[in-house]
Amino acid sequence: MPALRLAAPGRVRPEPVAVGVLAVALVAWVVTLDRMRGMDAGPGTDLGALGWFLGVWTTMMAAMMLPSALPAIVVFTRAARGGTAALAFPAGYLLVWAAYGLAAYGVYRLLAATAPSFLAWDDAGPYVAGAAIVAAGLYELTPLKAVCLRHCRSPLHFLLARWRPGTRGALLMGGEHGLWCAGCCWALMLVLFAVGVMSVAWMAVIALVVFAEKVLPGGRRLTLGIAAALVVLGLWIALAPGSVPGLTEPGGTAPMEMGMGG
Repeated sequence: MPALRLAAPGRVRPEPVAVGVLAVALVAWVVTLDRMRGMDAGPGTDLGALGWFLGVWTTMMAAMMLPSALPAIVVFTRAARGGTAALAFPAGYLLVWAAYGLAAYGVYRLLAATAPSFLAWDDAGPYVAGAAIVAAGLYELTPLKAVCLRHCRSPLHFLLARWRPGTRGALLMGGEHGLWCAGCCWALMLVLFAVGVMSVAWMAVIALVVFAEKVLPGGRRLTLGIAAALVVLGLWIALAPGSVPGLTEPGGTAPMEMGMGG
């Protein structure tokens, strides 16, 4: 197996790489804001045609996930000494999240076709959404979450052990790293579907949670608080959805502003 060698100082500097990744994420946020304006219909928002949804979803994932993947991308780019491999690694990472969106789309269409009342807001909808969010909170406390989060927070050991040369190797490594991060964050994305996948406000909240867990010092210690917050949110939505700030009720009231009472 080829050994991983970090680029010599000055060969590939981390600062331009970080700026480039964050610039891509910023552009993805701008595009997302433009394409999703006025589309938040709350839980059970129709996902539209498959091609349209996958385009929007992948753009959303670039906006939400690239900042938290920045440590791995910087280390890989320095090890690969730039080139096309440096672009293939984040591409492989985003392909995993595109596959997640494809799977979620399939589940949504299956439920909509076979059990429409399951998602109906005036039927079981609040309980389904609340239960999904509670489940996401409980997942925060599982050993699998801890293992995946540890990998995402410390990617160097993965790069040392799983190094593959060339552009194809970079694509595979990006995909493998993406699988670990999907294992870490899939339940948080389930929360996004539960509260309204086209809501930019909830998208921003979940992106901040992901970044805090994966990047900030002491992020692993945040999981207990995040778990508790998700359980409370899930119960709140199940029992009194109309009072939840920022939640659009399908076919009903407009959302209250985040952080505002009443």
